[in-house]
Amino acid sequence: MALICDTGPLYAAMDRADQDHLACARLLETTDEKVLVPSPVIVELDWLAGQRLGPDAFRSFLADSQEGLLEVVDLQAQDYGRIRELLDRYRDLALGFVDAAVLTVVERLGETKLATLDRRHFTVVRPRHVPALRLVP
Repeated sequence: MALICDTGPLYAAMDRADQDHLACARLLETTDEKVLVPSPVIVELDWLAGQRLGPDAFRSFLADSQEGLLEVVDLQAQDYGRIRELLDRYRDLALGFVDAAVLTVVERLGETKLATLDRRHFTVVRPRHVPALRLVP
């Protein structure tokens, strides 16, 4: 089993002023599962951290990646078809590319939980392999 992370918990763990900082930092620091980050999350995290915290926060994230504290999961060719299906199906929800990509990676890896703060999307969107995901923290 692994802990797949959406952007929210990673950002909140970086930003000590974020209301979810403690819960997200604790989750990432105490998990004994491998932390997996879908590659589109990295771009979103870089932009968000750069806008709000400056470049050092994202550099710290990259250092964690180099040290093996997390692993980036790249999208595969077949993932793009599933992402498109999700974007079409949840058009009225305004599901974005990153969230659709995160769900696609969760499905491909057969995981049943997701580290996310985005309850708006991930409580509505239904994965193929389970009735619903367990959302943490």
